[in-house]
Amino acid sequence: MYQEVTHLSSTNTESAAAPLRQLPMLLFRQLRPKQWTKNLLIFAAPLFSFEGVNPGVLFDTLIGFFLLSFVSGCVYIVNDYADREADRNHPVKKYRPMASGALPPKLAIIFGALLLIASLAVSYLLNPLFTVLLVLYFAMNVAYSFRLKHVVIIDIMIIAAGFVLRAIAGGLVIHVPFTPWFLLCTMLLSLFLAIGKRRHELHLLQHDKGSHRKVLDQYSFDLLDQMSSIVTTATIISYSLFTFTSGRTVHLMWTIPFVIYGMFRYLYLIHIEKKGGAPDRVLLEDTHILVTVILYVISVIGILVYFE
Repeated sequence: MYQEVTHLSSTNTESAAAPLRQLPMLLFRQLRPKQWTKNLLIFAAPLFSFEGVNPGVLFDTLIGFFLLSFVSGCVYIVNDYADREADRNHPVKKYRPMASGALPPKLAIIFGALLLIASLAVSYLLNPLFTVLLVLYFAMNVAYSFRLKHVVIIDIMIIAAGFVLRAIAGGLVIHVPFTPWFLLCTMLLSLFLAIGKRRHELHLLQHDKGSHRKVLDQYSFDLLDQMSSIVTTATIISYSLFTFTSGRTVHLMWTIPFVIYGMFRYLYLIHIEKKGGAPDRVLLEDTHILVTVILYVISVIGILVYFE
């Protein structure tokens, strides 16, 4: 009997220790590293200031990228904590660590608070204004998680504002200002992606759309398609004007076809392939989009090096 009790005790200890070994990976998954591709926008500053790039600038930008990713990860923790009940009704989001029950919600919140404080402290060493921006980014997205995501139109504008802050962050880290045209292009392109995301969610949950995201009750395919058409046109025009008025070389105009093709390809994925719910996933999984982005970056670098 003693051997049986010992065996049972040993088995219980191993089964209790298994979740503890999984916690680091669960916490890392909770930060949604796959969505960190959105934060690559912070590298737009050194990209368009190519002649001033040096190892120090790249290192600071890389640190800024991870700090922004950690803060955005903290936002995801708050968001998933607030939505864990609703996410259980979603065909994909129900597998998230908190929604699935694998990660204790209180532990995730404590981890997020410590990570946020550490990230803000390090960001202050780069630029105090960068710290202010991270605080603004976090506060805005927390407000989105608890209230603003339920307000029609405002919800997609908040998503777009997040991308604009990412672009500004890149300039603050390396102390380079952006032109208003670039920020306008960033905002419009972000609206384009946000509208596509809402349309995909509407398609995915059209038979029971209000059970997961209440704001979907206030959207329709016709409305989102019209908004998408307006934003697509405005984005292409704004980017074209940016290439001529940015104060750099007018030869940036040769990158316009990449922007047009990339947006048209994304529209194809939304309307024909029924994708677009996760722009970060589309970037990594769709070969056409990925190659277009790579060629765009190479073209910008080549033009700035050769013609300036």
